[in-house]
Amino acid sequence: MLFRQLFDSTSSTYTYLLADRGEALLIDPVKDKLDDYLRLLRELDLRLLLALDTHTHADHITALGDLRDATGCRTGIGAQSGSACASFIFVEGQRLAFGGRELVAWHTPGHTDDSYCFLLPGDAREPAKLFSGDTLLIRGTGRTDFQNGDARAQWASLQRLLALPDDTEVWPGHDYKGWTRSSIAEEAAHNPRLQVADVEAYVELMASLKLPTPELMDIAVPANRACGQV
Repeated sequence: MLFRQLFDSTSSTYTYLLADRGEALLIDPVKDKLDDYLRLLRELDLRLLLALDTHTHADHITALGDLRDATGCRTGIGAQSGSACASFIFVEGQRLAFGGRELVAWHTPGHTDDSYCFLLPGDAREPAKLFSGDTLLIRGTGRTDFQNGDARAQWASLQRLLALPDDTEVWPGHDYKGWTRSSIAEEAAHNPRLQVADVEAYVELMASLKLPTPELMDIAVPANRACGQV
């Protein structure tokens, strides 16, 4: 399997390219990076089968619609998004196949009500990979104070992720410090948001953050509900 982690420095967004047997998918593509994705697909001689968003983003505009126009790929977003622009919606437990591999969609609400993670199961040669979107970040978690965010729901989602095997690789949707990957064991031991005693303490912690509203939120959210094409 081919795997690439791509980065948009403006929004600190990670986009992931996975490919097997010449069939590729992209997770959380950024509109401003469209030409880069198309060039890489050509250079690696890949056919883009799927483009997926982990949730309706508030800090950048998605490339889903543009990628569908440019490549003929199918675009997908979680059923809870309320978006009618994607080729299809995915739900909890849905398997998304490419080549001989497949991702499993996990509904992990909390950051937003339409937040999903994608799990690429491991095997004897390599551990599983968790594409955690904005649910679980490296030494952090996604904010829960807008877009139907819910700290209690996020706590439950995080407990589900933490039940994965310790060696499961964590590949987040963002990082603001330059860190690229982690593991379930690392985050369980060292993520300060996960060291609280219980859900009530987590809710109190998240309520105390008082984070600024993303600069592009009023533009990005409606644009992303139209798959980035407005």
